[in-house]
Amino acid sequence: MAIFRAKDVKQLSDVEILEQMGKLRMELVRHYGKVSAGGATENSGHIRELRRTIARMLTEQNSRRTA
Repeated sequence: MAIFRAKDVKQLSDVEILEQMGKLRMELVRHYGKVSAGGATENSGHIRELRRTIARMLTEQNSRRTA
């Protein structure tokens, strides 16, 4: 899954943000499941980037609601 930067998130519509956030959350759950089962992820930094991307999307959603 692609990692979105703030400028990329601002260009997405509200529906696209919801869709992408759902996909990212599912990927994050898969990574957490793999780690909790005792396995190692291929790239441990990817979990951090997923969390940050989801936070960027939530921030953009909240800013659109208040604006």
